[in-house]
Amino acid sequence: KCDISKCTCEVLLGSISEENCCPNCFGDCLSLEIPCNCAGKTGGEFAYTSGGLVKEKFLDNLISLKHAAQRHNLFYCEDCPLERSNGKNLSGKCRGHIVRNFIKECWYKCGCSMKCSNRVVQQGIKAKLQVFMTPQQKGWGLRTLEDLPKGAFICEYVGEVITRRELFERNMQSTVYRHVFPVLLDAGWSSRVLKDEEALCLDAAVYGNVARFINHRCFDANLVQIPVEIETPDHHYYHLAFFTTREVNALEELTWDYGIDFNDYQPAKAFHCYCGSKFCRDHKSI
Repeated sequence: KCDISKCTCEVLLGSISEENCCPNCFGDCLSLEIPCNCAGKTGGEFAYTSGGLVKEKFLDNLISLKHAAQRHNLFYCEDCPLERSNGKNLSGKCRGHIVRNFIKECWYKCGCSMKCSNRVVQQGIKAKLQVFMTPQQKGWGLRTLEDLPKGAFICEYVGEVITRRELFERNMQSTVYRHVFPVLLDAGWSSRVLKDEEALCLDAAVYGNVARFINHRCFDANLVQIPVEIETPDHHYYHLAFFTTREVNALEELTWDYGIDFNDYQPAKAFHCYCGSKFCRDHKSI
């Protein structure tokens, strides 16, 4: 999903040990009496149902973490790459990053079938989606053409994999308003000092997929993003997948909460929120 000529990440697939996969499995891993190694990231239980949905308990816990970040554990960088990339001198702790739970999918080193129920995101888009022009000043949007159950996979966010510093430099050099929100890959960050090349993000301004058309909605969006590990256990790089937070009706617009801090928003300074949610955080748009 990255532009290899510009990507600064390094994924050594050959160095991944069998502890990170299940080479002795066969068929469908979800049919096993004892879950394989791939369930280790989710507490020894698979995050998916046999029907390809995220289990309700896992999903509700993730939504709770996102909705009430201040009441849950945040982790703080000792020297935050986000602050460094914004050209600031960090004083004290960073503002914190939400703790996110990963889903680990089986991959080609696993012995199970390619139709294994623990392979959802890598199977690609299954839902019937449509890009459309919204009537609420939000420009293009994405909607579903069919009813969707809670926990259904929609798509993953695709873009150029670049460092935060590269993104900051692009924003400073660009004279064109950015219509695409860059996504920070911070789910694998920790309290240790990160190198600039480890602080990655996805920029879909030039290269992307239908996810670039998903509009923002404060707090009560019908999609939530989940970090998914497939090829590598290196959590500086992962797949960011969207799943439904509730049942979604046909022709309903799909939205997700970008997590924007409207008091300090660098990538698009002219951003105004038209989400229409009663929980809208952009007070200047009310």
